[in-house]
Amino acid sequence: MTADTPPPPRPGIDVPDHRGRTGLDRAGRDLARNPDVVVREVELTSQGWHVLRRTTFDRRRRDGRWETQTRETYDRGDGAVVLPYDTERGCVLLTRQFRYPAYVNDHPDGMLVEAAAGLLDADDAPAAVRRESAEELGVTLGPLTPVFAAYMSPGSVTERLHFFAAPYTPADRSGPGGGLEEEGEDIEVLELPFAEALAMTRDGRIVDGKTIMLLQWAALDGPFRTRGDATQA
Repeated sequence: MTADTPPPPRPGIDVPDHRGRTGLDRAGRDLARNPDVVVREVELTSQGWHVLRRTTFDRRRRDGRWETQTRETYDRGDGAVVLPYDTERGCVLLTRQFRYPAYVNDHPDGMLVEAAAGLLDADDAPAAVRRESAEELGVTLGPLTPVFAAYMSPGSVTERLHFFAAPYTPADRSGPGGGLEEEGEDIEVLELPFAEALAMTRDGRIVDGKTIMLLQWAALDGPFRTRGDATQA
């Protein structure tokens, strides 16, 4: 390539990438909500299914001095998670599946017990949790209760996770669950007494953050808050 030859178009920036995305290097450039932060440059460093960016920005410290910082952000989109519960029978629905990142970071076998969750993709948060409950749990949920939304790893991951709870009964079973095989999912559905699920957060059998948060909410402010047997497990 000579000096007069224009550089080839960059997938995900100038032309669509494998997911039809362009302008991936624009995220953050127009931010102006915080007058103490000025974005200078956004570099796209990786763009598989999700996107890794390196952003350089100027930030005014509390003492008034400006300094330049560089941070990497992993953008996988926002997500939603739900805790289905049956107060009549005193149980909740959870999943068990293999998580390689946990396995490679000292989890004994990588098989994590979790609340059903997924990325929003093109759906809003309520639609996403109903979709994931049908796919992973084989259950049609009752009315959704929004619990809260939280940034789960704000030092590097942009994702905001929307938390929900919803009632279910045995009659709400709509399929076997297990996830989508074409997406590599192989999910075991677990129906557990709430007291046991809560105890699992204490003895290390449940180590997934979003699941611990929902179970603690259910015990303190949610559908099991008046059940002495659950909170004393």
